[in-house]
Amino acid sequence: MAKKQFKAESKRLLDLMINSIYTNKEIFLREIISNASDAIDKLCYLSLTDDKVGLEREDYRIRITVDKDERTITVSDNGIGMTQDEAEKNLGVIAKSGSYKFKSEMDSDEAEKDDISIIGQFGVGFYSAFMVSDKVTVITRKYGEEKGVRWESTGADGYTVAECDKYNAGTDVIMHIKEDTDEEIYGSYLEIWKLKMLVKKYSDYVRWPIVMDITHQEQQPTGEEDKDGNPKMQTVNVTAPETVNSMVPIWQRSKAEVTDEQCVEWYKETMRDQTDPAVTLRVNAEGTVSYKAMLFVPGKDIDNGMSGATKRSLKLYCNGVLIMENCDKLLHEYFEFVRGVVDSPDLSLNISREVLQHNRQLKVIGQNLEKKIKGELEKMMKDDRPKYETFWKNFGIHIKCGVCDEYGRYTEFLKDLLIFYTSEESQMTLKEYSDNMPESQKAIYYASADTVKHAMSMPQCEEVRSRGYDILYLDHPIDETVLMQLKMFEGKPFVNVLTEDLGFQTDEEKKAAEEKTTENKELLDFVRESVGDEKLKQVTLSSKLVSSSCCLTSSGPFTLEMEKYFRNGPSEEMRQMRADRVLELNANHRAFAAIRDAYDAGDKDRAADMSKILYAQAELIAGLEVEDATAYAELVCKLF
Repeated sequence: MAKKQFKAESKRLLDLMINSIYTNKEIFLREIISNASDAIDKLCYLSLTDDKVGLEREDYRIRITVDKDERTITVSDNGIGMTQDEAEKNLGVIAKSGSYKFKSEMDSDEAEKDDISIIGQFGVGFYSAFMVSDKVTVITRKYGEEKGVRWESTGADGYTVAECDKYNAGTDVIMHIKEDTDEEIYGSYLEIWKLKMLVKKYSDYVRWPIVMDITHQEQQPTGEEDKDGNPKMQTVNVTAPETVNSMVPIWQRSKAEVTDEQCVEWYKETMRDQTDPAVTLRVNAEGTVSYKAMLFVPGKDIDNGMSGATKRSLKLYCNGVLIMENCDKLLHEYFEFVRGVVDSPDLSLNISREVLQHNRQLKVIGQNLEKKIKGELEKMMKDDRPKYETFWKNFGIHIKCGVCDEYGRYTEFLKDLLIFYTSEESQMTLKEYSDNMPESQKAIYYASADTVKHAMSMPQCEEVRSRGYDILYLDHPIDETVLMQLKMFEGKPFVNVLTEDLGFQTDEEKKAAEEKTTENKELLDFVRESVGDEKLKQVTLSSKLVSSSCCLTSSGPFTLEMEKYFRNGPSEEMRQMRADRVLELNANHRAFAAIRDAYDAGDKDRAADMSKILYAQAELIAGLEVEDATAYAELVCKLF
């Protein structure tokens, strides 16, 4: 039998496919099964108008057979099959797809075609078999033909094709698996458990039964009896055909067929999560892009998003065939905690069927899903606030990062999901805070620290609270950046209680404060010099302090909370970043009076010691470490 040669461009393409197009060898089985499914689709469609086909829908199946001795995997179908001419055209010319031609004919036909969905549109999937096989044999017989065809190839060196006997219509693809190498254990593909796992992973929702011979252990009588007259039992291996795919995925079924409880159980089993999801979202969309989706917001934080360990877990299917295990093109990172599946027949796949040719369809699907996710979260916030606060504790960091991402591109979309503490127990949205503001309040006030309790205890908050105004207490380093990105809400600016002018002083009061600062300029400069010019940028009299003696603030956009955050940064340069520190003193406090008295009396050493003590206390109040705790303790003891 003469060997025929692939065309020159086909040889190059075959080598490219085996070595470059497919990045994951195990998808070969998905491709061969998808081709088998397409062949059955064609014959099933033909049977609608040809009563001689003689097969009912339940008669169609795909069978996988393994022969370890011969090192072969055979995938058989009872679909439409191929003639010799079709075998040469479809298999002898790479990227010549019979499925694509069939689909084009159906698209131009006005006959009913709702049950037809062809995946193999490029004609290259079949050749993925050569990633794991050194020889592939195809035995096929076209429906309506009397003779079969045998096509065989060992790769780019060519192929043979000839007539052969075959009992019925359909196709057998026989893959002779390569010998093992140091880099790859090809023999693992001959294990039943491995093939079953690949079917479950990639082809579980192919619409036709995928059958394999599976061996189970059973207890059977030996034919003998024990001393009590009971039959003796023995463990035997029993091999029987078993359908190893689910066929109809849960998300393809209507709400009448599948309850929410069944969806939750599917989520817990599939995602390996013992906790019920906080949100279950089912979508059946038809339009420019049709798709079905089943999404879940986990009930607990499964991964650590700040460490970068979170993997997006949206599985992307096309007509029940897994295309991407973790699709990062559907949802933005601020919703990366969402789990689930999306299945669309309208995806434009590239030739490897591993990624998408372009993402227009994904963009449409993603935008719609994000609106629905946001709607569900807003509904939870309104109807079950404790549940939403638990969600926020788990995943709020993702929303905050989304607000700051891409220079605030998603700020408007996400801002209504934000909540902030206004006490240790209570949290508010920005809308709720704004609605609760007294008419006299002109700004939204916030204070940032490492905990809510710490933020509430900051002395700068005293005057704001004394006026009956709520404060947003920020307990995460990114919170300040979020509010800086928002700039204002409903026309009301955000004011940092710790660092900014609160705007409470009248012009007369400001003038009096400036005069008092001028009067004490020599003393304030002395305090700064006593602490150290390298530590303090400025010492000033505070307009915010009521009962406290001092506080430490900063000038400029880089705050003390940011400094604390960057101290744990990955680089030495980042860890050395410092805010411009400002020591604010309460001119009406006895501590300031004591420093002034010592300074005026000429006891500058005592005045310097008290200045250093106040600075160290201000550091402690701000949640910073005292540079030299021993020296600080000795200074305190000198006062006794």
